[in-house]
Amino acid sequence: MKFSTKAIHAGQGADPATGATIVPIYQTSTYTQEAVGKHKGYDYSRTINPTRVALEQQLAALENARHATAFSSGMAATSGVLALLSPGEHVVVSDDIYGGTYRLFSRVLQRYGVEFAYVDMSDLNAVEKAVTPATRLMWIETPTNPLLKLVDIRAISDIAGSARRSKETKPMVAVDSTFATPYFQQPLALGADIVVHSTTKYIGGHSDVVGGAAITNDDSVNESLKFHQNAAGGVPGPHDAWLTMRGAKTLAVRMREHERNAQAIATFLDKHPEVEHVYYPGLPAHPQHALAKKQMSGFGGMISFTLRGSEQRALDFASRLRYFSLAESLGGVESLISHPARMTHGSIPKEERERRGITESLLRLSVGIEDIEDLIDDLRSGLASV
Repeated sequence: MKFSTKAIHAGQGADPATGATIVPIYQTSTYTQEAVGKHKGYDYSRTINPTRVALEQQLAALENARHATAFSSGMAATSGVLALLSPGEHVVVSDDIYGGTYRLFSRVLQRYGVEFAYVDMSDLNAVEKAVTPATRLMWIETPTNPLLKLVDIRAISDIAGSARRSKETKPMVAVDSTFATPYFQQPLALGADIVVHSTTKYIGGHSDVVGGAAITNDDSVNESLKFHQNAAGGVPGPHDAWLTMRGAKTLAVRMREHERNAQAIATFLDKHPEVEHVYYPGLPAHPQHALAKKQMSGFGGMISFTLRGSEQRALDFASRLRYFSLAESLGGVESLISHPARMTHGSIPKEERERRGITESLLRLSVGIEDIEDLIDDLRSGLASV
């Protein structure tokens, strides 16, 4: 099956009980057993639920993977992956990452003895130098949030493979591919061990449900993820799973529109005299444009840019738009604008934010699928007003 067919059919056969074409919402917490231990494969919905199983089969198919584990949020999925580690083990991390991920790593997991090294993972020499005998995981975001850097997944996977010669177990490579989605990027095919998504974003696609997923071909990794899913309990409810599954059916159609609109807006902003810099991998001037063309099948719907002038000017601009709602999150059909330094990345200390390039004048767009002329007119009017 091709991608769009998988999105509609994988894990979504007719309901065996009624013939319902659409997977039902199995809104139950428990299941009646014929005798102790004698049941139909389902005993308790934290452990397993038919609607969640269908979603997991769909997501695995979209990544061409054997296994997917659905979680209640993207951060719950990230926590599930990091639960594979033990105290004293070491993680090499992209230095440009989502603020919530940084908060989890620096303020929660570090307290339990897991160590983190933050490096610019677009610099392969820096990555190689950061690997130690204790390195157990390499955590990649690509494209990164919010500066849209690209990380070479194949090259990082090769570095992890080379590290095996000096230790019994090679570091795992996990890729947060939320910005790219399975439609534009397939990390497992490039050597990664685990793919993580905040399904809240493009996969759900309608800003009406929170969820996450960790996807792998490794049976032992999957077993550990499933154990953590059940033991820690960060599972999506059946209605959340159903909404996510419904949203994912149109992922291919939506991503094509997100990208088309984003490319046009990035080009418009790049030429505007009030815009200082545009971060979008679809622009030829982007430093990893060639890698984006090689590693991805499209450039996505996320853009970041800096306005000339003060932080207040950026804040005024963000609050004056008509079709770009000032809001957290991304990946819905509607367009959003955010101020990373005060919103999505506010948990990162100011000095660290600025070192990474997350300045007070940086704005991030999640470009929706509205009419492109309306979106560009909205941005043009906003820029004129400030």
